[in-house]
Amino acid sequence: MACLPPLMTSSTAICSADCDDRLPYRSLRYDRWNGCDEKNTKSTRSKYQRRRRSLVLGSASSASASASASASASPRSHIYQQVLKAARQKFTQEISFQSKDKDVSLAKALLYIAAEDEAFMAFNRETDAFSIHNERKGVSGSSTSQDLAWNTVEGMSLAGKNIHEWQAELDAIAKEVEAELISKDIGCHLAQVLEAVNVVLFESRGFRRSPVLGDAKNSYLHLVLSSGSGIAIMLSIIYIEVCRRLSLTIVGSRVGEEFLIWPQTGYPEELFKVTSGHSLFAIVNGRCVEDPRSKASDLTSNSLSGLEIATNRDIIGIALANLVRLHWKHASRSTHGLMLTSPLRHVHNAHDKLYKITDSKAPLLRPQELRLAIMASERLLILQPHNWASRRDHGMMLYYNREYGKAVQELSICMAFAPEEEAEVLEPFVEKLHLLRLESSWKSLEHSSQLKVS
Repeated sequence: MACLPPLMTSSTAICSADCDDRLPYRSLRYDRWNGCDEKNTKSTRSKYQRRRRSLVLGSASSASASASASASASPRSHIYQQVLKAARQKFTQEISFQSKDKDVSLAKALLYIAAEDEAFMAFNRETDAFSIHNERKGVSGSSTSQDLAWNTVEGMSLAGKNIHEWQAELDAIAKEVEAELISKDIGCHLAQVLEAVNVVLFESRGFRRSPVLGDAKNSYLHLVLSSGSGIAIMLSIIYIEVCRRLSLTIVGSRVGEEFLIWPQTGYPEELFKVTSGHSLFAIVNGRCVEDPRSKASDLTSNSLSGLEIATNRDIIGIALANLVRLHWKHASRSTHGLMLTSPLRHVHNAHDKLYKITDSKAPLLRPQELRLAIMASERLLILQPHNWASRRDHGMMLYYNREYGKAVQELSICMAFAPEEEAEVLEPFVEKLHLLRLESSWKSLEHSSQLKVS
């Protein structure tokens, strides 16, 4: 199995410190931009907690709010809206910190992510089809589209199968591995089981690492299971899930810009013993273990023991960070070189027209892809609420989406968690963004007054 490519920038890297409740709150900065005189930590924490709850309860519905009016008469659109909300709630329940990490299902969490994104895109398609139908007929009657055969997130069709059926697909792969072991009269030795997993996944099933990182089809679990082609993190997740069904625990950790996996064992030196030309570590991770350019080639049993094992929530976070990056890349494709943090670097340059904070000169972005990036970012914040870099990126995407009020709020919260030097970079941008928010409100009021006068 191939090593994982760099899926996250340093701004979204997993760090246990990001989830430390003891991080200091700079409540003065937070309250300054929300018109509140409270400056104590308790007030800031309360506002932050209310904002986190809104990510769970309100964000999924906001994804379709802009189109809900035009599609309100379509029965299918109502179902998609319900699935949007239900998928977010199911995801939140699955990764809840009230449950033990070992009880968090990677497969279920990723399938709920896929269901929410698919429902959002289906909602947009239904909105467009319903609008075209009404324009052609010249009436506001109901759409001629057929009723859906499902009305719940569990029953939603994802590439021809529902969530339970995709989980059953992983069960089927595990049974194929068992059959491979039986057919060759192989025992349950660790190396033999891993060899059988590799045979089924990469030979019988033909799973392969996709060279195209920018294709969304390679980043959603159900599509990777369907096509057999996926990015390395998705193949690793499938490997972990299949082995879990065989009562074999596979763990992993970030090593440089790679994510390596190996079977959990109390004797790590066994992983590096070479038999039949390969070590167990190489069987699981593939060629990168022998590539001198990779940090994986420098690992030994001693250094492996010192690595921090990624939790299931960490792995889900890696997958979500990849989706944020993927959809942002698609959203900004028409504006070459545009980065999420570009305006922060140029906020002091009044002559920089591309990144000047203004409502009329915002870069052209693809709205659906931008919303998908925002949705992935929302889930990442539910998973890692104290990750200041993820919150900064989320606030910047809201800025690009011209949701200035929400952007001010998120970036202000970010300053409460960010290192001092990062907060100092954000502060002048938030100041100007706050003014832009007020300017937009004034323009809206002025436009409303003109309509009333006319």
